[in-house]
Amino acid sequence: MNLKKILSSANSNADWIGLRYVEENQNILSTKKHSLDNVQRNTTKGVMIDVLIDGQFSYYATPFLDTSHILKCIDLACENARTASKHSVFRFDHEKVRKGYEGQYKSHIKAPLSDLTLNDIKDLAFLGSKTMMDFDSKIIHAATTVELIERTTEIASTNGADIHQKMDIVLVELSSTAQNKYDSQTRSNHGMRGHCFQGGAEFIQNYNINNEAKQISHQAIELLEAEQCPTEELDLVLAPDQMMLQIHESVGHPLELDRILGDERNFAGSSFVKLEDFGSLKYGSDLMNIVFDPTVANQLASYNFDDGGMPATKEFLIKNGTLVRGLGGIESQIRSGVDGVSNLRASSWNRIPIDRMANINLEPGTSTRDEIIGSVERGVYMESNRSWSIDDYRNKFQFGCEYAKLIENGKLTKVVKNPNYRGITNPFWRSLSMVGDLDTFEIFGTPNCGKGEPNQVERVGHASPLCKFDKVQVFGGA
Repeated sequence: MNLKKILSSANSNADWIGLRYVEENQNILSTKKHSLDNVQRNTTKGVMIDVLIDGQFSYYATPFLDTSHILKCIDLACENARTASKHSVFRFDHEKVRKGYEGQYKSHIKAPLSDLTLNDIKDLAFLGSKTMMDFDSKIIHAATTVELIERTTEIASTNGADIHQKMDIVLVELSSTAQNKYDSQTRSNHGMRGHCFQGGAEFIQNYNINNEAKQISHQAIELLEAEQCPTEELDLVLAPDQMMLQIHESVGHPLELDRILGDERNFAGSSFVKLEDFGSLKYGSDLMNIVFDPTVANQLASYNFDDGGMPATKEFLIKNGTLVRGLGGIESQIRSGVDGVSNLRASSWNRIPIDRMANINLEPGTSTRDEIIGSVERGVYMESNRSWSIDDYRNKFQFGCEYAKLIENGKLTKVVKNPNYRGITNPFWRSLSMVGDLDTFEIFGTPNCGKGEPNQVERVGHASPLCKFDKVQVFGGA
């Protein structure tokens, strides 16, 4: 779309006008056992209009893309802003809150996802489910989902913004369920919808779905015969695919500045973190270094500009265990006086940008996998999130995993099932005693982080090395 041309025709006395065009094409195919389960192709596109008048923002979204209609919508947004400005609770300076940056971003791919045919996707999904079902007679259910998304965003404004971004997104989910006369156990590839990333058509050649399907089926059968996870205080070693959930729930959400300011309190909850904690709160041990990093190649939420048009750079949120920066876009930074990041993000053309996680990662340490496991006299190693519960201050939590092994005298020993652990955010992170090196570092994500009114389901990325926490309350399912 020629957003600049539309803006040049706008006859408005607004201090600032911005247009954000979003188009998203989504292909989903899933199989269950040996049968096709679901095929979808969805396309959505539209324009979000932002205006700023007398310090007051107003928004108007439309899927009708003819110029005359958009110009009428701009006038309506301006009328709403003028009315609302009489009752503003905060007045923004348009020269500070929206700036006219130019630039672009594209996912790092070799071939566009559109090069893949329906048969390519179908063959991959059937291979996954067939491999799991044929693995052993104890496997009584198998499911595979392949989701491919192409998203284009264009931003233009009256003060010169000109931004073009294109993301190619892949999700592959496998699930294998084993059953005997006493129990059933399900194993997935890295937890619910955790295997998602930016990538092109070449991912099919680079992905050995056959090996992954066999591995999780084998582990589902192992869990059938396993003992319950012990209930006691033990050292806990978490795999990167569970660290993803730990970071998301007990670091990402509590650091969102709009929560701390109270904007989300009546919907998604608040935070135990206070504005005065930034720069002083000892969030975790000295080994805890958490970064906002939208620059990681092919991580799920990589980009060069947020949906407010601000350039995005890697920033430390927690450095050597101390809280130093919030997860807040330019609007929340101005309101709170706290340093933030470029994370104003909107899930679609018909949603306004709000403070959201993007790529929130734990930086690698120096310990090898063997050193971490070898340091544990008695403990549990856990993989892949299965369940989560955390209070609305993001403080007290209880998480369950799919798969675990005991660690005894520095060795991984027998498999245990239904592993769970609980804790309180700051004491838990202060017990972080070893952080894996780059060889243990893995990148994951989640496509279904919900927040906001009206609700926005956003895609976020998380990466982490293997981590050890001392003396954690661990319990089983018995």
